[in-house]
Amino acid sequence: MELAIHLYDRESFAHAMRHRAFTAPNRRGTEKTVIDKEPDPLTPASGDFRGVFTPLLVPWDEDGQVNESELHRFVRWLISKGIRGVYANGSIGEFTRLTSVERRRVVKIVCEAAAGRVQVLAGVGEPNVAETLDACAAYADYGARAVTVVPPFYYRLDASSVYAYFAELGAKSPIDLVLYNIPAFASSIDVNTFRMLAEFPRIIGIKDSTGDVGSMIRMITAVRPLRPEFAFLAGWEAVFAPMLAIGCNGGVLGSSNAVPEILCSIFESVRSGNLDQAMRTQYKLNPVFYSMLDDVPFPEGIRAGAQSRGFQFGKSRQPMTPAQARELSARQQGIDEAIAQLLAWTCEVSVMDRSKLMANL
Repeated sequence: MELAIHLYDRESFAHAMRHRAFTAPNRRGTEKTVIDKEPDPLTPASGDFRGVFTPLLVPWDEDGQVNESELHRFVRWLISKGIRGVYANGSIGEFTRLTSVERRRVVKIVCEAAAGRVQVLAGVGEPNVAETLDACAAYADYGARAVTVVPPFYYRLDASSVYAYFAELGAKSPIDLVLYNIPAFASSIDVNTFRMLAEFPRIIGIKDSTGDVGSMIRMITAVRPLRPEFAFLAGWEAVFAPMLAIGCNGGVLGSSNAVPEILCSIFESVRSGNLDQAMRTQYKLNPVFYSMLDDVPFPEGIRAGAQSRGFQFGKSRQPMTPAQARELSARQQGIDEAIAQLLAWTCEVSVMDRSKLMANL
């Protein structure tokens, strides 16, 4: 049966797929209608990895050490804003600038702050298999739900080597694994390699930060029919709404450090079938998102965005030139204003939606 599918016409596509019917004989020899329940690629299974996950910034105190009390406060605030999970030791968390002891301490603090209210993903970016497995065991003991593992970096590996690396982890890890595809910083996970890795029960999801909608469709098509519970997480918020529309479970999104309620509203709009509203919010979000990325060292713009919400994140461990420091200071006001305008727009939309609801009662 041929179907004409509009990218955002999610409901009609799901309905058509769920209601394809054929006839089959029953025990009495008469025919009855049977529903062909092929997996719907646009409908993620319910599970632990749905909604918005925040890849946490790490706050630094005046001595350049992890500010544990501020990290606790920040996690509690994010939970109050509706996020479904937190991700410690990611790129935004500057894991390469922490010692191995500090990375473990950060995960332990985050697990304590989350206190079982949301899922905790722990990033593992250790330089070899042995240290990666040691970290996996430690994070399992701390209470993390799963670990997110970046492919080997520094050395660029071919697809077979990437497969071999994750296959060993998939066979030996004491905790569930989420693959992390970020070709800008590490060896790429191509679609064929991903499909083979998804055969390992310990590998339960992927975070893809390419922003490539076509590639995500290929991955979902390859794996969801075989593992409906497998989690597909977007890692580039500039296309968050389209990624949800094609069937992603949620996203691990850096700008949720600054505007978690905006990302959560996009997720809830798509989940409720209001794709038009999700796309309107996406278009409002993107200029703010890029203002936190453009022309400033990563992740300093995200740090500035989070500070605009009343948190003290201190200075990065990455040294900056005087000119960079002045530029960042000048950008802070612009980021503050952009976030304030976005939040004000969201409030206006909410008021209009409530007015329409009351008018229809």
